Amino acid sequence: MDAAALAASPFVTLVAWSAVLLVLQVALQGFLSTRDLGSKWNAGPRDGAPKPVGVLAGRAERASANLRETYPAFVGMALALALVGDPSGWGYRGALAWFTCRILYIPLYLAGIAYIRSLVWLGALAGLFCMFVALVL
Repeated sequence: MDAAALAASPFVTLVAWSAVLLVLQVALQGFLSTRDLGSKWNAGPRDGAPKPVGVLAGRAERASANLRETYPAFVGMALALALVGDPSGWGYRGALAWFTCRILYIPLYLAGIAYIRSLVWLGALAGLFCMFVALVL
């Protein structure tokens, strides 16, 4: 595959936007933690530092960690699909599902909406499964 075709792949675009999502989620976590613990904590080395005590900061931290658990699988499969192609379209649908669900997951987690949040997480996992199937079949 030539570089122009690879650059035009919708998977490459989704990987780029997923990086924006990752940075925004980490920034949200950092902002809420700094709000709880102060700028001196943020600027310091955080050796033995306490965890943020606020509900939102804790939820943002856990939501960010949750994204980072599946992010490498998403990036790897999306780039693999960009290279080998996706004639069935299932890989792209799965990638869109993962990305959309990961966006929806953040406010649901921050709001403490338990069961719907879990269903959205399962939707993201189903998206990864669709990407996997598109790669191996």
